[in-house]
Amino acid sequence: MDRADIVDQRFRTRLASGDLPRGNPAHGPLSDTLAVAIFRAQCLSRNLDRRSRKMQAEGQGYYTIGSSGHEGMAAVAAALRPDDMAFLHYRDGAFQCMRSQQVPGVTPAWGMLLSFATAMDDPISGGRHKVLGSKPLLIPPQTSTIASHVPKAVGAAYSIGLAKRHPPEHQVLAQDSLVMCSFGDASANHSTAQGAFNTAAWTAYQSTPLPLLFVCEDNGIGISTRTPRGWVAANFAQRPGLKYFHANGLDLYDTYRVAREAVEHTRHQRKPAFLHLSLVRLYGHAGSDLQQAYLPKQVFEGWEADDPLLHSARLLIQRGILSADEVLDIYQQAEDQCTRVAAEVVTRPRLQTAEQVMASLIPPPRACAPSNGAGETARQTAFGSDHKQLDAPQTMNRLINWALTDLMLAHDEIVMMGEDVGTKGGVYGVTQKLAERFGPDRMIDTLLDEQSILGLAIGMAHNGFVPIPEIQFLAYLHNAEDQLRGEAATLPFFSNGQFTNPMVIRIAGLGYQKGFGGHFHNDNSLAVLRDIPGLIIACPSRGDEAAMMMRECVRLAREEQRVVVMVEPIALYPMRDLMAEKDSGWMATYPSPDRRIGLGEVGVSDDGPLAILTYGNGRYLSTQAASDLADQGIETRVIDLRWIAPLPVEGILAALEGAEKVLIVDECRSTGSLSEALMAMLQEQTALPHARLAACDSFIATGPAYAATMPSRASISEAARTLWAAP
Repeated sequence: MDRADIVDQRFRTRLASGDLPRGNPAHGPLSDTLAVAIFRAQCLSRNLDRRSRKMQAEGQGYYTIGSSGHEGMAAVAAALRPDDMAFLHYRDGAFQCMRSQQVPGVTPAWGMLLSFATAMDDPISGGRHKVLGSKPLLIPPQTSTIASHVPKAVGAAYSIGLAKRHPPEHQVLAQDSLVMCSFGDASANHSTAQGAFNTAAWTAYQSTPLPLLFVCEDNGIGISTRTPRGWVAANFAQRPGLKYFHANGLDLYDTYRVAREAVEHTRHQRKPAFLHLSLVRLYGHAGSDLQQAYLPKQVFEGWEADDPLLHSARLLIQRGILSADEVLDIYQQAEDQCTRVAAEVVTRPRLQTAEQVMASLIPPPRACAPSNGAGETARQTAFGSDHKQLDAPQTMNRLINWALTDLMLAHDEIVMMGEDVGTKGGVYGVTQKLAERFGPDRMIDTLLDEQSILGLAIGMAHNGFVPIPEIQFLAYLHNAEDQLRGEAATLPFFSNGQFTNPMVIRIAGLGYQKGFGGHFHNDNSLAVLRDIPGLIIACPSRGDEAAMMMRECVRLAREEQRVVVMVEPIALYPMRDLMAEKDSGWMATYPSPDRRIGLGEVGVSDDGPLAILTYGNGRYLSTQAASDLADQGIETRVIDLRWIAPLPVEGILAALEGAEKVLIVDECRSTGSLSEALMAMLQEQTALPHARLAACDSFIATGPAYAATMPSRASISEAARTLWAAP
């Protein structure tokens, strides 16, 4: 027999017999009316869980992971305002049910059951996932089970104070609101969560406003692994900068009272708090999890005996607010409603085609106020001594710096963050002087934690900012890649385009750095980025084009709400010469602020019959090789992709018009590199003979062999000659 049905029967039997669990009497500021409202939300959440399990058993529902045992979260919702953004734990059905009572026009049973049925009418995900979330309730959908949503909650909370000083055009959160983020006791141990807690405390320790309420829902177990008794309190009660509160999550009065105290502290002190709720888990981890297979019977039966609904019934009856019959009537009304609505939602259409599934991968554009850029006086003031050099040839790092200056002048909602981006101006000087020009509010020197950097950006984007986070080196992204894959890029997908987090991530990367850092500072692989649906990847190769592409990246984020990554080739940052020492052949003048290179627009030099298809450092080396080949009577054209994802197929094919053969030059590793996709595209869409030259499947060495595993000017020339000579 399903444990959910056993718990249901015991609730009814014990309520009828008056066999209610022992506990403290009701105490606190909770009114009778609100107490009943909380109990209604608890009953609805419980019966939504039961109905979802029955839907799955009938083949009409999918992926059941319930909130039973965590009904105390309804009291937390009651202690908050509906304009406090909430990033929820996956067991927070009761929270959403309670908040639904606070916002007119929201019908939680209908909406949540549509989600359980994966119906296209599902108001949050459009049938893509069983997920909590609601646009009217200010609950972005969460699919994480390992607390990867915690870093962005820190970012969203930080954005509230920043928005007071620099109001973004598309501001969402009220100035006196706060952010709530909930998670389980097991998830609290994950490095992602621990980094976020540390970032919050680190921020608050410096007296920076951070109105953030962490809520740890401690049911004592993570799937099958028990949490050591007392561990959560021992871990969090004494953290500097993080005020600790504890409540009995089975007692709606105690939970509401302590939650109110934590909320008041967070809202008025503008400092983070940690609310620790003691709860129980009913039914196991998920519908397919049989906890009786790994837990002694007395353990889960003990949890069932402490059913939160029985505790709520005891408190409401003891206070004289409801009779046992009235308690049962509320419970039965919830079951009847769920049964009735479920019968309807399973008849609703579900997603069927790839086009339907993918329709929300790309978020909808939004209307933005037109920007004509900054006036010349403002530009002269911001650029300072640099203003006189705008017409002189410069290296890539400086031209990107100037592009960022113009963009930040034009758009007040742009904020940059990362390790050393402010005072130092970045490892390679790309952000030099920006802190002087725009202040520490908009040039944030973060602590050394890539997950927190990206989380800060994601959260700030929730509140209307256009963040430009920097990851200092491409190899460092691997510490935090899930913030892009599991959080940023999936948000429009799982919210049907209702929630977005537009941003431009700058990453210094790729190879060819001479004698510095080996594979930690030279990482020639873009595979981890190319694998993320909906992500735009830009990779410039020359300074003027980098400036124009950065402008397009910001436009894509600001107007089209896209998540964009610009991979900036480190070795080309300071590059001055092309063919000979001091020829300044790779320097360029700063393009006018109104010029940009559009998404999918490739670059082509010359029109020879041998096309070299490349990007990044490959363009620089191929341009050198093209000169050598011309001396040998082989005319070439060098095609710079510029845009790595989505692959600019139309632009590539247009650039190949009139070509006779194609050599792909890819500085990334042969396995998993862009060259594989390009080979497939050429095979499928052209009849052109083609070959590729890619890097070896190896990490990069430090010292004289720094470029030994990657294409070179000489190897490109040799590969081109071989291809051209082939029949």
